[in-house]
Amino acid sequence: MTQEAAITRDSAVPRSDAALIALRRILRATEQYERDLAQAVGLTPAKLRVLQILAARDDRTATPTLLAAQMGVSQATVTALVDQLDKLGLTQRQRSSTDRRQLHVILTDSGATALAEAPDALQQHFVRGFHALKDWEQAMLVASLERVAAMLNAQGIDASPVLTLGEIGFPRP
Repeated sequence: MTQEAAITRDSAVPRSDAALIALRRILRATEQYERDLAQAVGLTPAKLRVLQILAARDDRTATPTLLAAQMGVSQATVTALVDQLDKLGLTQRQRSSTDRRQLHVILTDSGATALAEAPDALQQHFVRGFHALKDWEQAMLVASLERVAAMLNAQGIDASPVLTLGEIGFPRP
């Protein structure tokens, strides 16, 4: 029996404490992943996500609008992320040859290397486990997590599907 299962089944530990312990474990896993990622390739999860989106596209390019939509963040956030990635040489910006108003973000070879060297994203582990659940289990888990967010008065907080701590709108260097 795992330690978590023992805590949950131990009648001496109130369920509210067991729930808070589980939440704290999630937060600590997120913190540990951020440290591992920063140590391995010097990136935040949000920056890594930009690189992943670019790498998944056939031409390794995307507009800031597409990046913002896919990440669920504002264009200002994407601009800040791309500014930092450009400084690191992991991406570069290029004007469209057909429409000078259009800007493209391009994954550089250095960016592709950094992406290849990065540890598996925490959300990838979650997605694999989530997809292994039955449909009803997925629905129940989503409903439970939405309820937890509401209990924490967090339902109005802007968030993207990137597991990271802190404000996604203010990425750390």
